[in-house]
Amino acid sequence: MLQELKPALKMVLLLTIATGLVYPGVITGLCQVFFKNAANGSLIRQNGHVIGSALIGQNFTRPEYFHPRPSAAGNDGYDPTASSGSNLGPTSQKLFDRLKAAADQFRKDNPDFKGPIPADALTASGSGLDPEISVANAQAQAARVAKARGISVDAVDKLVASATEARSLGFLGEPRVNVLGLNLALDQQFSKK
Repeated sequence: MLQELKPALKMVLLLTIATGLVYPGVITGLCQVFFKNAANGSLIRQNGHVIGSALIGQNFTRPEYFHPRPSAAGNDGYDPTASSGSNLGPTSQKLFDRLKAAADQFRKDNPDFKGPIPADALTASGSGLDPEISVANAQAQAARVAKARGISVDAVDKLVASATEARSLGFLGEPRVNVLGLNLALDQQFSKK
């Protein structure tokens, strides 16, 4: 019986070494050489300290900053160890209540905005950690940010336009704005008042 199991055990050991150690080691090494920033989480540093990642959304609530999409990740949102959507269906009363509360908060935070609220200002992404918002969402928040910083809405709109990322490959997705990048650009160009 051992004679019949011996080839299978050798294959298990060989494949474990090849696919569990060698392959991941080679790929990790190649990524560290050719894609170092992305391989290490696309971390953003300021004054030698990590302040966030371009890939993971974080919560901004102060009026002088652009606010991200709502998050369903973790109990209080924006928990990168609990990345997930809410899994609430369209007939869920809990979803309805959450959307209504988000709409009320958006109107309260942005009293100068009178148009329809952009969908991504109310709904969480599938991961709950989307680092980007739509251009419409950024434009809807521009008046609040400008007022809180004591600058013109036009200056904020220009910054939003310069921070807007085009569709991937020219046709995938929608134009978008990275919230952390935009808020850092705000701090660099317009000091907080």
